Amino acid sequence: MIDLRSDTVTKPTAEMRRAMAAAEVGDDVYGEDPTVNLLQEKAAEIFGKEAALFCPTGSMGNQIAVKLHTKPGDEIIIEERGHILNWEMGMPAVAAGVTIRAVRAANDNGMLTWTEIESALHINQPYYACPTGLICLENTHNFGGGSVMSAADSAEICDRAHQLDLPVHLDGARIFNASVALNESVAKLTEKVDSVQFCLSKGLGAPVGSMLLGKKDFIAEARVWRKRFGGGMRQAGILAAAGLIALTESPKNLHVDHENAKRLAEGAANLPGISIDAERVQTNIVIFDVSETGKTSHEICTALKENEILASPFGKAIRMVTHYDVSREDIEKTLRVLSSII
Repeated sequence: MIDLRSDTVTKPTAEMRRAMAAAEVGDDVYGEDPTVNLLQEKAAEIFGKEAALFCPTGSMGNQIAVKLHTKPGDEIIIEERGHILNWEMGMPAVAAGVTIRAVRAANDNGMLTWTEIESALHINQPYYACPTGLICLENTHNFGGGSVMSAADSAEICDRAHQLDLPVHLDGARIFNASVALNESVAKLTEKVDSVQFCLSKGLGAPVGSMLLGKKDFIAEARVWRKRFGGGMRQAGILAAAGLIALTESPKNLHVDHENAKRLAEGAANLPGISIDAERVQTNIVIFDVSETGKTSHEICTALKENEILASPFGKAIRMVTHYDVSREDIEKTLRVLSSII
């Protein structure tokens, strides 16, 4: 199968498997796993943050951050298509007792501006209004088509938010993809956010795991909530060993995924009934509208599967995500099959 459903479907590399087999381990709940500790230290160093915490999933990392930055009854601001709002099972309400004010970015790439955020704030409102407690950003923006936010735009939002004593959390699940696309370091892209989560198990290819980063006191409290959420792992160094490879080696090859995504987008744009602006594809996510093909996205994805190609239907659109288990030859086959289907 050519699996384009997500970059979460990658298999561990041979180097990752060797590292996992040889990993030095201890009990991480006691803080005694040397490989986990090394991964946390390395991540904090790369991002220029005081500390980091290894979490089982990106959703857990995001939800720990939401919990720690807010109090029950607060409101958090998120772009309307953001992952925290749409794909984390209502956990801000369940775990943190907060509500969400969804703001639709005027730019279809999903990147909010400060002007758009400011208009949604509840600061110094009457006591019966739900106060804003947190701003959540996403970079890259999944359902903005893998779009990216520059360091300057992120810094502007953070500076303005901090003037109002509002924290900013970044869902940076694919922040390394943004770094490669913009040629800016992840440290620069996340310099002013109060916390950031990034995934080792998406574009970087590790089998399990995400990292949450912030100040030392924040991460110390995050460790408590990780345990409360059921994320206290024991000899997790076996997983962290693959994460170390993902963190240090995988970013070097992300440009190949971006090139494959661009080729996929350009090819799809030339097919009848498919609508996509290939120039806007910046990273490894390709979302195209199929409403003019005369077939539904589910029908097309079913036909693709019959030809050993997996993709994800979303309403009138189809999403395809490139990763290191997808070659240029796979992209060309996908385009040939897609052309024959529509």
